[in-house]
Amino acid sequence: MSALSIFFMVATGITVVAAISLLFPNGFLESIWRINPRGRAGLGAIGMWAVVLLIFVGSACAIAAVGFWRGSRWGYAVGIVVLSFNLLGDVVNVVSGIEPRAAIGLPIVTLLLAYLMSQRVKDFFRSS
Repeated sequence: MSALSIFFMVATGITVVAAISLLFPNGFLESIWRINPRGRAGLGAIGMWAVVLLIFVGSACAIAAVGFWRGSRWGYAVGIVVLSFNLLGDVVNVVSGIEPRAAIGLPIVTLLLAYLMSQRVKDFFRSS
């Protein structure tokens, strides 16, 4: 569970940096978008709503990180919801052709969800 907590904390950091870079276009963080220029274009197209979305996602990831670190049931539930929305988004992006590279995330998120749904993990969170 520590690894998943760290995973969610890293995701929090990434979304915060992305939100800040959108708040200050052409600022010192703009170079991060070289990794995914289409992502920058897509988020830029929705304006300030992109920042709101990233803050919401980052907050959900931070809550999941704390919950996993503590071994709490609510952390487990938030983590499942965050990963499920991620999987749904990846499926929509791949099927619609918006972002075919999202296919890379499909097996990763599916395996994470399968692991979290395993009896061993459920028992861990029940005992916490």
